[in-house]
Amino acid sequence: LDWWHADRYCEQHFAQLLSEPQDSERTAFSALLQAHHIRGSVWLRERDDVLHKSKQRRNHIVPVLVFGGKTDTKYAKVLSDFPALPAVTACAHLQWDTSTPEIATIFSYAVPAFINEFQLRGFVDEEGFVRFALIVHEHHSPYLPVFRADGQWHHFCVTWQQENGTWAVYADGKRRASASGLCAVKPSAPQAIYGQGIFIIGQDQDSLGGTFREKESFSGNITDLHIWQKVLSAEQIEKVRSCWVVEQDLVFEWSSNALEVESSVQEVTAQFLCPGPVEECPVFEVGSSGFSHTSCSQSLPFICGYRKEAYQQLQKAQLGSSHSLVGHVNMLAERTMQIPDNIFTIDLQDMNLSVALGALDVLATVLREGETPVLESSDLLVVLQTLKQASHVEVQEGEELELLEQLGHYYMEVTELILEEQNIKTWSSVSQVIGGPMAVVELCDRMMSHLAPLLTSERKKITIQRRNVGLQRGVLKNMWFGYSSLQRSLSGAGSSTVSQDMAASDSGQKYMTTTVGTAVISSSLLSDYQEISTSVRYQLEHRVQWVVISTFFFLVLLLHVSPDDGGTWSTAGCSVVTSLPDSTACFCNHTTNFAVLLQVYKMQQRTAKEEVTLQTLTFIGCGVSFCALIVTFILFLAVGVPKNERTSVHKNLIFALAAAEALLMFSELAKTNQVICFTVTAFLHLFFMAAFSWMLVEGLLLWSKVVAVNMSEDRRMKFYYVTGWGLPVVIVGVTLATSFNKYVAADHCWLNIQTNVIWAFVGPVLFILAVNTFVLCRVVMVTVSSARRRSKMLTPNSSLENQIGVQIWATAKPILVLLPVLGLTWVCGVLVHLNIFWAYVFIILNSLQ
Repeated sequence: LDWWHADRYCEQHFAQLLSEPQDSERTAFSALLQAHHIRGSVWLRERDDVLHKSKQRRNHIVPVLVFGGKTDTKYAKVLSDFPALPAVTACAHLQWDTSTPEIATIFSYAVPAFINEFQLRGFVDEEGFVRFALIVHEHHSPYLPVFRADGQWHHFCVTWQQENGTWAVYADGKRRASASGLCAVKPSAPQAIYGQGIFIIGQDQDSLGGTFREKESFSGNITDLHIWQKVLSAEQIEKVRSCWVVEQDLVFEWSSNALEVESSVQEVTAQFLCPGPVEECPVFEVGSSGFSHTSCSQSLPFICGYRKEAYQQLQKAQLGSSHSLVGHVNMLAERTMQIPDNIFTIDLQDMNLSVALGALDVLATVLREGETPVLESSDLLVVLQTLKQASHVEVQEGEELELLEQLGHYYMEVTELILEEQNIKTWSSVSQVIGGPMAVVELCDRMMSHLAPLLTSERKKITIQRRNVGLQRGVLKNMWFGYSSLQRSLSGAGSSTVSQDMAASDSGQKYMTTTVGTAVISSSLLSDYQEISTSVRYQLEHRVQWVVISTFFFLVLLLHVSPDDGGTWSTAGCSVVTSLPDSTACFCNHTTNFAVLLQVYKMQQRTAKEEVTLQTLTFIGCGVSFCALIVTFILFLAVGVPKNERTSVHKNLIFALAAAEALLMFSELAKTNQVICFTVTAFLHLFFMAAFSWMLVEGLLLWSKVVAVNMSEDRRMKFYYVTGWGLPVVIVGVTLATSFNKYVAADHCWLNIQTNVIWAFVGPVLFILAVNTFVLCRVVMVTVSSARRRSKMLTPNSSLENQIGVQIWATAKPILVLLPVLGLTWVCGVLVHLNIFWAYVFIILNSLQ
């Protein structure tokens, strides 16, 4: 088979084309193939999956110029500035009007020095062939036959180069004529085609840009004209014929916006079914044990390879099969469409539309009305094999579009029936073979591409919807798979998942793993019916209950999955825009398969009573702390505590903490007013950041007592004030300037935890806690060492028990004193998700700081 069909054959047998053997294995592998009488070249799998493997042909929709009849008025002018052309290639698709055999000018390019500078003319000869002649510098090539005047679309290219005046004419991918010596104004020095001329389609210019004559005008249709400043190779011309644009040295690309079209020339849109390009595919040379490349369209032998685990699962499924589903289908089909029962030896054929429609109709009926609701492993593989065949169906011109739409309905019905919950174990039993249910998403996406002919100027969108599966095709192609249809299969074998219907009274329900929180959406953006890469904003509706664990450390991730990776989730290219209780909006720089995953830690779900208790404790703790801070601050001012850097640092820390806790207690009242809530959030951010900054200063102050610092107290205090107040002001100011519109959370007056804004608080806090932890360790080491020396000096004969007691107290005292001063009790926040006990510890320690 050719490479594409060989690759498709292996895919439909749940295998892959032969992989490239390792260097050490080549000789032995070549000998093995020769022992089985295999000689010459064998297809290999493309290492980087560069090739377009699903079809050899693709739809190409382009604007067409219709020159109806020979006139002296109809023309189109190319609005491009042409450079000098020492070499040129011009290609286009052409439909010749068979009722006008006279000479016609396809295009003419004129400059002041030569009116017939570059021109292509043609006529129909007595044998029914269209003959072309190329003119360069007013020198004329002979008229030579290039394609039949059969009223069909044909592709042509003409090339010329200054060196030796070499020219060629190609039609439908084959060279029809070529010679040298054209346009040698001086035989010793041929000249390039002049630049800055006028290029006219459909008329011969007898003067620069005008003076057209009816008898030399073109009648027919033309499209896809491209011009290059070089001679394209035969392989590049074949690619152009296959509707691929060669970008290098392109001086004119076909576009309605690049043309000035005379009003009587009709412009329409046409759809081409382009042939496959002559790409080169890798082969293994059996005799020489080497690798090479050859045209993908050649028919060569090939080998389908299985991974060991997949092959063993296939054998087990085949041996343990009762073939009941196959029997029912073949009986109901009355031998018009037989499904083979051996997944290894069957010879799968390409389906046409009617055969695919009949196959899926029967399959849907059997699955819908089947006596055994649970599929066997072999049944599932047979169904997937049939879906693979149907997804490659090619719609021929003239076929009824109603049948195509009906095929889409049957396809989605079969897909839904095999994704029923009772088939979970069956999917697991062949997981190595098919790579999970995302394989179905990929098949449906491929099937969706065939529905393009259903879209017209009147019908902009197609929607096919089932209970748990649906698809939609328009400019944006979407598919959705309901929560229940893919949830357990995507969550991984053997892992627990969250039940959809959790009893409110079940306070012991535990979240164990990542769950799929929304439907799975497969999405592609289309332009001229071809997929393009672009950025898209999605909004996905939540399907499960989810809990905000911690105000400061909560994250929702939008993830996409690639079927090629067998269901591997990745966050690449996606970010959360907004997250509401019932939906999540996200922005991605690509289109593929999406869902919102809820990364839930192992934790007990809190009851309403526990939530009220935690809120009450927070309010009481902050209230008591606020009162204690105010009294302490007043005492510092009134009692006459000696003024030094330590008391100054304490007073600033007290003020920042008191202000932050006061705002925190009343922040719930502010969330009803957007402006007040924004203001409260900004000041909460500022004062909490200031509190942590002064905790950092407390740590630096301690360090200055442990390690000698060559800095005066005045200079130290200036540095402390810059750190304690300047740093928070800068952080809050920069955050507001860069993230003003996404600064506040949606449901309370605090930073938006669904965006990167939260890191304007969490990042500095983590840094401060790390620094103060180091300071605490260093202070404890010095204190313990000092206590040991003092103990030996004052009580040298004390018992070992007394010495140990002294050292324990010397360790415990600075830890108990410094933990709240340095803010290290906030580390408990990391443990909140483990157990509700830590939530109580976190609130008590920090509200009473």
